[in-house]
Amino acid sequence: MRAGEIAVNTSSRPASAIGPETSAWSPFRYSAFRMLWIAAVISNIGAWMNSMGAAWLMTSLSDRPLFVALVQTAAALPMFLLALPAGALADIVDRRRYLLFVQVGMLIVAVTLTMITWLDWTTPWLLLVLTFGLGIGAALTAPACQATTPELVPTTMLPAAISLNSAGINVSRSIGPAIGGLIIASAGPAAAFAINAASFLAIIMALYLWRREPHSSMLPAERFLSAMRLGIRHVRQSPPLKRVLIRTAIFFPFASALWALLPLIARSELNRGASGYGILLSIFGIGAVLGWLILPGLRNRMTSNTIVMTATLVFGIAMILIAVFKVFSVANVALLFAGMAWITVLSSLNVAVQQLVPNWVRARAVSIYIVVFFAGMTGGSAIWGEIASRFDIATALLCAASGLILSILVTQKLPLSTESIPNLAPSMHWPAPETAEPLLSPDHGPVLVTVEYRVKPENKEDFIRVMNELRGTRLRNGAFGWGLFKDVAETDRYIEYFIDESWVEHMRQHERVSVADREVQEQVNTFHTGEQPPMVSHYLAQS
Repeated sequence: MRAGEIAVNTSSRPASAIGPETSAWSPFRYSAFRMLWIAAVISNIGAWMNSMGAAWLMTSLSDRPLFVALVQTAAALPMFLLALPAGALADIVDRRRYLLFVQVGMLIVAVTLTMITWLDWTTPWLLLVLTFGLGIGAALTAPACQATTPELVPTTMLPAAISLNSAGINVSRSIGPAIGGLIIASAGPAAAFAINAASFLAIIMALYLWRREPHSSMLPAERFLSAMRLGIRHVRQSPPLKRVLIRTAIFFPFASALWALLPLIARSELNRGASGYGILLSIFGIGAVLGWLILPGLRNRMTSNTIVMTATLVFGIAMILIAVFKVFSVANVALLFAGMAWITVLSSLNVAVQQLVPNWVRARAVSIYIVVFFAGMTGGSAIWGEIASRFDIATALLCAASGLILSILVTQKLPLSTESIPNLAPSMHWPAPETAEPLLSPDHGPVLVTVEYRVKPENKEDFIRVMNELRGTRLRNGAFGWGLFKDVAETDRYIEYFIDESWVEHMRQHERVSVADREVQEQVNTFHTGEQPPMVSHYLAQS
């Protein structure tokens, strides 16, 4: 389940498993989590060896910095192109079978890369194409991988589970490059590619053995294009989630410079071979693991905003030190702190996304986060590679570091809001609508729903303010149109309407309304002065 910097999130959770999070290791109580975590670490060790081998092989195939940077671009670009469709698929198909299918495809690509490298048939463009192929597999699996944790571990363990998976990636980062450097130096990149191909067997076996609880619903699965539209609509109507995405879009384009240029830094600036490059990556991974260990303590003493801004400053300073001193020992110290900062930002943003969306749309919301993440990594890598080509590596690093530090000023007004998380569990409080005759088809629509309120004139402004909050819940849960009208004849009479694509989509909205949505609706109802509750009516479009 290769997902780059996006952690693999899996575990086994009984429906009744609710309790306090006792430690950062709590998710390991669940056997499927342990099995898939171990398999993911093995697989990611192979992935890091493959990534290092591809980057190092490119330095021998071409001396242009742009081509070296394009290795990172080829790996990240599929995330930008395919993550959203993959998120929609992950929400509407059986995730276990889907992941198995994609992993087998990635195994085939990895074996092909191994064979052509062994036969010395590799060219710069062929290497980029096969790297792109592995990136496609990572893009297709990432949303499905991430969306499993909140449905399988207790809510209280979500930050710990995400941090553990991030730590697993960085354990892999610590081990993979070090081993990869030795293997590449002694046996060449083809050997690293072969080990990567073999590592896919671990994750395929773990997925085969995993028995995922099926999601039960009386309604048919969502349609693919409709699911994609709804995922985008949900994110657009969630201000806290949009703030997280903006923070992501600001940090990662600048931070990508270090990733894109590190192979050239090792070879050209520090005069080190493949083993030296492996050491640099390992030090970064060790720093990330240390960052994971101290992050729970930081969360107890600091807000998410302060943590992320401090980590951003540390990452920028680390890039400046590498650019200015060009000394191997200084670079190692800088990368240690850069790794700590990287895992801090990544984990904080990832946790924020997962906590701000309900289960039914989680893979799609995560996929949009992945698109933003990898768009930044892809575009940033290409830009910094071009700047390094036109000027030099140090100039590119200094420009990126300056942008990163200046971004702190911009993000001060974009709080992450993870200290107060709404209850997004389904409330199931909407009664089933009454119908006078059988519907022709569940897909019949659109459906117009109206709600009539009676509100005193002196409460008008407060009522409209709360109704705007209710508008967001309607649109996030599936409606594609909403409005509020006042009766010109009766000044206390208001009609709210919202439109769903079809009858079955409206019934899905009944399942999606959360406890937090119900609280907003109850607040609206406090303004209603009628003797009966607000009257709800349903209308079906007639052709």
